[in-house]
Amino acid sequence: MNGKTTREQIIEAADRLFYQQGFEHTSFADISQAVNISRGNFYYHFKSKDEILDAVIKLRFLRTQTLLNTWEKHNQHPLERIRSFVNILIMNQNKIISYGCPVGTLCSELNKLNHSAEADANKLFDLFRQWLGQQFILLGHVDTADELALHVLAFSQGVATLANAFSDEIFVQREVNNMGKWLDSLTIETQHNHIFV
Repeated sequence: MNGKTTREQIIEAADRLFYQQGFEHTSFADISQAVNISRGNFYYHFKSKDEILDAVIKLRFLRTQTLLNTWEKHNQHPLERIRSFVNILIMNQNKIISYGCPVGTLCSELNKLNHSAEADANKLFDLFRQWLGQQFILLGHVDTADELALHVLAFSQGVATLANAFSDEIFVQREVNNMGKWLDSLTIETQHNHIFV
């Protein structure tokens, strides 16, 4: 956290704790202890936990957008971009096995709490949905792009949920491989007929 402002440190600590412990079970004291600041200094930056939640959601949205931009920059082919999304399950499998999907768990918790920030948290899923849909359009699946995007999202959430429930790394790897085969089957007829950007 060197070089980061106190506010940035608070947001990052809250992001981590909301993921690991849940929003409802994370207190001001938990966050201030993680950042090692006084309660007075904490309240100078945030007056309520809802203010912190708003900042955490904005941070996650920014990080997600940056990640998607990176995939587009480094992977010319949309199939490889989709694979990058799917492979998050492998890259983050230890965290997913321990805590589930950070997006899914937060959205689910806020829904149960009937929290006003639920719609903002769901925008992370919207971002993935739109981005995946665009990749499927580039693959030539114009009419079914949104349907396919939702299928990939449902796959990732299902695997994350079961990986967390069963703590099974082999299951995660097997399902990611199966998704890879499914993606290959979608591109057999179309990948040679399009120019990908």
